Amino acid sequence: MHEDVESYVRAVRARDPRFDGWFYVAVVTTGIYCRPSCSVMSPKVENMRFYPSAAAAQQAGFRACRRCRPDASPGSPQWNERADLVARAMRLVADGVVDREGVSGLAARLGYSVRQIQRQLQAELGAGPLAIARAQRAQTARLLIETTPVPLGDVAFAAGFASVRTFNDTVREDFGLTPSQLRLRARRTQQSAAPGTMALRLPFRQPLSADDLFRRLAAEVLPGVEEWRDGTYRRTLRLPHGHGIVALRPSPKHIDCRLTLADLRDLATAITRCRWLLDLDADPVAVDEQLRADPVLEPLVDKDPGRRVPRTVCADEFAVRAVLGSGAAGLVAHGTPISDPAGGLTHLFPDVITVAARVGGDLVHALAEIDLGIGSDWVQARAQLSALPGIDALTVETIAMRALGDPDAFSPADPVVRRTARSLGLSDLARHSAAWRPWRAYAAQYLS
Repeated sequence: MHEDVESYVRAVRARDPRFDGWFYVAVVTTGIYCRPSCSVMSPKVENMRFYPSAAAAQQAGFRACRRCRPDASPGSPQWNERADLVARAMRLVADGVVDREGVSGLAARLGYSVRQIQRQLQAELGAGPLAIARAQRAQTARLLIETTPVPLGDVAFAAGFASVRTFNDTVREDFGLTPSQLRLRARRTQQSAAPGTMALRLPFRQPLSADDLFRRLAAEVLPGVEEWRDGTYRRTLRLPHGHGIVALRPSPKHIDCRLTLADLRDLATAITRCRWLLDLDADPVAVDEQLRADPVLEPLVDKDPGRRVPRTVCADEFAVRAVLGSGAAGLVAHGTPISDPAGGLTHLFPDVITVAARVGGDLVHALAEIDLGIGSDWVQARAQLSALPGIDALTVETIAMRALGDPDAFSPADPVVRRTARSLGLSDLARHSAAWRPWRAYAAQYLS
């Protein structure tokens, strides 16, 4: 349980949305837990309990508020900012590793024992990996219940539950309603979507410079794999159980997300990868406050606050594209063909093993041996990339920024950043940028 009661009480009384996802507040008299920003939150201080994760609140016996939906709040920015064991574990749990490979699989990927993983997650988050994965399964189940006509029995197994009974019990415990009741309530406000497509809303912390973020994505589209059409970014997704197509469009308070999946078991993973792509779990207030302290960056931040780092839905794909540049376009035809009745998407980008077979060369084969996934060790991955012949420091930092998600990744050699820096009178960019740590990746967005 979180013990910094005074700070948390202030955030709750201010209904400050910046703290959504950072912690959760439960009320012992109602048995409900909420976001800090919940509009109906007004309990006495002595009745409040604070938890570092939704899983911890659920494990303590509290159910999610039906109004503020705390289980669907933006994720903690800590898992994007940090590279330690807990942060790496949380990124992998969100990507569905525990559901697919179990806790032993999670531990194997991280290079630690199961006991070490459980102990560290329990100490920091108040819940172990199984409880955190259970909370994610419950959220996936609710999304499927509320956004699809899939029979409830099928929803149970698609969300990762071992039995319908466990599914029913979990939904009732976490949301205070049966699956049938949840579906009935959702029909009153359900968004319309094409058959087989789920219409979702991806929340984020304000502010968000959506125009800049989507401009960058639109400028890099790889035909056949991605497209920009009518203000919407669309692309194919390679997922653990099949493929998917996602359409993402910005709205003032959320990102409109339309997902079409070959296998519903991939829903949670697809959502996690889309959030990662758009950097939606960032803390823009903390980032911009740090960068505004520099008089050189202050006017740039004030003009367009809330810039995000556009990332990727597949680290290996991004690394190949970063290394091969325009040559990556010739690889699209070697990817798995898909059908897209709604547009011009034709293929999944080929996996790195296929690329190595088609392109050949030591460099691409070496890339296939490096773990660049969201749970990777940033220091080790950087060292392995730097050791490859033909990859310069700028490419390494670009991969670290966009694929690994390091918020401090930065290269003074970036020609666009250097040009802007010179126009602002920055002659020694490497030295000056030290003041922007640990947010140099975000500074680069303001300078490019």
